[in-house]
Amino acid sequence: MCDCNDHNDKAFSRRAMLGGAAVSLAAAGMAATSIGNNAEAAASNPNYADPEKPALPAVDVDVSLADTALVVVDPQVDFLSEKGVTWGVVGESVTEHNVVKNIGDLLGSAKKAGMTVAVSPHYYYPTDHGWRFEGPLEKLMHKIGMFNRKGSLNLDGFENSGADFMPEYKDQIMDGKTIIASPHKIYGPQNNDLALQLRKNGVNKVILAGMSANLCVQAHLYDLLEQGFEVAVVRDATAAAKIPEGDGYHAALINFRYVANGLWTTKEAVKKISNAAA
Repeated sequence: MCDCNDHNDKAFSRRAMLGGAAVSLAAAGMAATSIGNNAEAAASNPNYADPEKPALPAVDVDVSLADTALVVVDPQVDFLSEKGVTWGVVGESVTEHNVVKNIGDLLGSAKKAGMTVAVSPHYYYPTDHGWRFEGPLEKLMHKIGMFNRKGSLNLDGFENSGADFMPEYKDQIMDGKTIIASPHKIYGPQNNDLALQLRKNGVNKVILAGMSANLCVQAHLYDLLEQGFEVAVVRDATAAAKIPEGDGYHAALINFRYVANGLWTTKEAVKKISNAAA
């Protein structure tokens, strides 16, 4: 007779590689990859190459400072730093696509142009750990303490924690001008105030970047589209986990091609932002 508890324990142990012990996995994975540490090399990966003969019509987004915002999802230590709890499975993809630098380039370009910038962060408070049911990733994130804060009104221990913003972006995010939305709790922005903040700033077009591609970024894309925004995704300013269940970036990239109003590289996005400011 099957011992279900034992089976569940083994299944959870496999997923628990996202914890700190998985850092060695990241090192091994990045050593094994021959793709390289830049967006151009990642674009040459045949797994991510655009189709030679697309079936879907080409569309794009016209960028204007009056109605366009840069939205960055989860630019936080737990996703984007070697110190983060998920680096063991996202590190290869983050490095492959040069995501840390590319998000920084987007933020720098948007700030220089005077474009509206918004961040949609992910935080878990102690009460969130009392949820009576969870999906697989929710359960895992709670288990490994991902994005943990001590309370919604408490910043004790926040500085330089996994929930904190990447140090490369702090000056730009904490400049008193960036919209920092209330936290989303699972994947999409349905339960935070991102859409409200964008609408109140006259925004109806979004340049979308951040983490992670097949989870929060994809969920933000779908919800913003449903709410009537035009959305362009910056393909090399996002990344995702590579685990036995699959390459999350590859899965997201396919869906981005299906539904996004634009799919750009960072260089293309920066150029569009700069042109809008000219």
